[in-house]
Amino acid sequence: MISAMQRELILRANELSLPVQTIYFGGGTPSLLSAREIIDLLTVARNHYAVAPDAEITLEANPDDITPLKLQALKEAGINRLSLGIQSFKAEDLTLMNRAHNPDQALQALEDVAELFQNYSVDLIYGLPGQSDADWAQNLRVAQKFDVPHLSCYALTQEPKTALDAFIKKGQLAPLDEVQAQAHYYALLDWAQQHNYSNYEFSNFGKPGFNSRNNTAYWSGHPYLGIGPSAHSYDQKKRSWNKAHNLHYIRDITKNELPSQFEVLSPADHFNEYIMTRLRTAAGVQLDEIAQKFGHSVRTKLYNNALKHLKSGVLVEKGTHLVVTRKGKFLSDGIASDLFLLNLER
Repeated sequence: MISAMQRELILRANELSLPVQTIYFGGGTPSLLSAREIIDLLTVARNHYAVAPDAEITLEANPDDITPLKLQALKEAGINRLSLGIQSFKAEDLTLMNRAHNPDQALQALEDVAELFQNYSVDLIYGLPGQSDADWAQNLRVAQKFDVPHLSCYALTQEPKTALDAFIKKGQLAPLDEVQAQAHYYALLDWAQQHNYSNYEFSNFGKPGFNSRNNTAYWSGHPYLGIGPSAHSYDQKKRSWNKAHNLHYIRDITKNELPSQFEVLSPADHFNEYIMTRLRTAAGVQLDEIAQKFGHSVRTKLYNNALKHLKSGVLVEKGTHLVVTRKGKFLSDGIASDLFLLNLER
């Protein structure tokens, strides 16, 4: 698999002409990789792409996969940012989510990461069945104790064909409570403001200087290249995605064939994606940029469609930006879909 991913990097080297500012080892469990395997992948990347000397290089890690020795090896391999998938510091929550680690391992991992890495992030989940306001507040207190520089906080979702979905349908777990999840999110916003975190994107919170450059690039619509099975790529004109089947992926690569499919984005696709991604950010939708990218008539149409949301207080004008307010944050995806255009001619 590592050899195939190295080969894919080489085969696709002409797809990125801009300097590479971020590299992200994510999806699956990349902390299972050895330091040697990470070095090998990064070496190929640096040999075939213009990787910036100060590139942000993040690796997602599970608490049960890391030790001080492993962390030191990762740092020496070139990883300069860790994303720690803790999810919760409460045992019952971790059992519910079928996580392999326990609260003691989570705390130890956080302590070890904080000792070696200045730049790191912690993932937390809110809105779990049975998760009280006090439980959620306790998770945030632990983050506060460690002065975690970046948090990614997500509401639990009921995805089809998952264990959670089956348990809820069988009545073994209570249905997810959106009102409770919303209360947890607003408590998070208050906590973040009190402790000097910038909510630069709906789910992401950074101390000054610690906003994820990778996240920021994604939500700003920058091109990216995804390597490996199921990986997605975007070049601002089309989207592509690799085969999910490991053996089929490796088979194609060994034949020097790219194991991917693609779709060319229509003008409406571009516009709708712009709205969806920018509304989730603190900067919001830039009306002058809309006019530049899609034309003044589209800018006018967007503004007219947004008027009802401005009047209801879920959107606000800040200069030439339309920004989601605190009242509208938990509704941002719905607001975005209401502003979508079905047809758009350039």
